Amino acid sequence: MSQTETHSMTDTKTPISIGFYSLGCAKNLVDSQLMAGNLLSNGLRLAPSPAEADVVIVNTCSFIQDARNESYDSIAEACALKANGQCRAVIVTGCLPQRYRDDIKNRLPDVDAFTGLDELEDITRVVQQVLGKHDTIRHISETPTRLYEPRLPELSLTGGPFAYLKIAEGCNHACAFCAIPGIRGKHRSRRIDGIVAEAESLLEAGFRELVIISQDVTAYGHDLPDDTRLPQLLRALGRIGGDFWIRLLYGYPSHLSDTILETMAEIPQICHYLDIPIQHSHPDVLRSMQRSNTITPVQNMVQRARVAMPDVTLRTTCLVGHPGETDDHFKHLLDFVQQARFDHLGSFTFSPEEGTPAATMPDRPNAETARDRREALMLAQQKIVDNKAEELIGQSAMCLLEQQHPEYDSVWIGRTERYAPEVDGCVYVEDITTGKPGDFISVHYTEQDGYDMIAVVSP
Repeated sequence: MSQTETHSMTDTKTPISIGFYSLGCAKNLVDSQLMAGNLLSNGLRLAPSPAEADVVIVNTCSFIQDARNESYDSIAEACALKANGQCRAVIVTGCLPQRYRDDIKNRLPDVDAFTGLDELEDITRVVQQVLGKHDTIRHISETPTRLYEPRLPELSLTGGPFAYLKIAEGCNHACAFCAIPGIRGKHRSRRIDGIVAEAESLLEAGFRELVIISQDVTAYGHDLPDDTRLPQLLRALGRIGGDFWIRLLYGYPSHLSDTILETMAEIPQICHYLDIPIQHSHPDVLRSMQRSNTITPVQNMVQRARVAMPDVTLRTTCLVGHPGETDDHFKHLLDFVQQARFDHLGSFTFSPEEGTPAATMPDRPNAETARDRREALMLAQQKIVDNKAEELIGQSAMCLLEQQHPEYDSVWIGRTERYAPEVDGCVYVEDITTGKPGDFISVHYTEQDGYDMIAVVSP
């Protein structure tokens, strides 16, 4: 997906234009924003699309094979633009070159430069270098250690009235199936004052929802020398005051403390929404995944969250087909999901990632079995979604308008607190006579449309 923003310049000479492919998760999009802020503050401009750019940057994801395939496809598209004379150079950044730093030049010989995760702030210099020489540039540190503050804190590339606010980088968990700690390094938290300053800039620029992200938001502050933790950060953000939402994404079951839940319930700006990937429910599988510290928290977190916030929306992620998962293990997971009744659930099948312990574990279910288990899990979840949608009809909620429907003038697309941007469904609000992106309006649900809901403006 291409993420771009146009920036007008007043120089008599047209500055170099940059086009972005920003791939993968929201955390990667924040990295693209950091690079864009560096480029803009150094006098370059962002092109409306990669096809209209002098230099194309492909910010890649390398989490699993599907993500790598998307990265390679986008790099091929960018290199085709260069071969056709539509751009002058291609730069590949992010997780892919970081993961394969030693042989990335051999893997992608048509790329002009490669930069890693510690080199985001060097992007302007790299652009200047690729336009001035023909040798391939490889600028990748061995292990990422840096933590960035945005050059332009009000800049967001989401295209909507929400902005991602990254509060930490890296991950200290050692999940057997996951390559992210090896790619992004150890967990490191930003200071509260820098996060609050960025939040204030985003709100002043007109964004109405701040989506707090990191590899594990519930681990925020654990690496800082004082007693700073996520609740202190949330209270500091709440003290900004005003009419906006704070949403938390990507937590870890064993770090979901009672204090976090109580703080979420206390602060009016915080959405009663939690995204806590459980990955599995069976103790044997969680031990195999090297997530044994989540065995008890997974069993009680749903109840704890709903006691603290009776209206909480819960999202989770499950991994099926992990080495050693049996039919009985999967049945345990299926039963757990049906009892927990998560509002949103994503599922993916095991992908053996080189360099991870799970890649060489025995007794891996075959691909067909893993696919069948995923389909069964998602079918069960669809029934839960349908039942919850039926319960929602007739209820009222506050809705954040995002954009007018492309076909119907009186219909707007928005989200209530139940729906996180880009990962959940949306709400189609009918019979709106006036509105603009970023407006909060009261609606009540009238019917279901798959994973989406239809609503009308409350009288």
